[in-house]
Amino acid sequence: MARLGVFVLFIFLASCGAKPLLPNMEPGETGRVVKIIDGDALVLESGQSVRLVSIEAPVLYPRDRSPDAHAAESARALEDMALGRQVQLFYPGLTRDHYDRALAHVVTTDGRGPQLWLNAEMVERGAARVRLYPDTAARGDELLVMEADARAERRGIWATSRYALQDAAVLPETVSGFRFVRAELGEILPLEDETRFAPACRRALLGAVFKLDIRRDARTACGLADGTVVEIRGRVREGVLELTYPRHLQILSPD
Repeated sequence: MARLGVFVLFIFLASCGAKPLLPNMEPGETGRVVKIIDGDALVLESGQSVRLVSIEAPVLYPRDRSPDAHAAESARALEDMALGRQVQLFYPGLTRDHYDRALAHVVTTDGRGPQLWLNAEMVERGAARVRLYPDTAARGDELLVMEADARAERRGIWATSRYALQDAAVLPETVSGFRFVRAELGEILPLEDETRFAPACRRALLGAVFKLDIRRDARTACGLADGTVVEIRGRVREGVLELTYPRHLQILSPD
């Protein structure tokens, strides 16, 4: 019996000394997940809405159009992992958006299954892609590696043409939404807006019908040579692709 007591104490102390899954992030609220909104958003029993940071899933309930391709599958993946489970939020930086949603990494904490870092699981399963913002970008490089593996294996969204890497030169003028494109950088273009909200620079994309606005946090891309071939992820609207974060651009080797 004494030996058993020592063994139990050892296991307890070992578990207390275990490394946290998300060190260097601010621990946040805990609670039970009662609702899945889509593949990157959920609601806790307290009523707090949570946006899983650094990922973007297909939109299940857009306001003025049909659901995005693979949206139902993405939401179901998060539901299977999280609905009804106890979770803890971890904040990498900014904690709330203008909708008062918590901006967090989310980890399951109960004994109903393995401990899961939900943001990473969604990327690994191909149920969401990476989208980084400067205020919440911690662990983003790890997520990008996971996404590259999911892309190579054509898991989830990466098996569909809508989410695969697209050639900017063949996209139509009507293109919009979050896109992942291959492009060749062109010349620096004059800016119409010189206010503090203006991009650091605007560049042509050779052969494409839309331009590239490089925001201030990604301004190093303004100095890349004309003709540089890159992969860019960002939102396209009104004929402009927006680069908001340096790691959203990857320089490709020449073919």
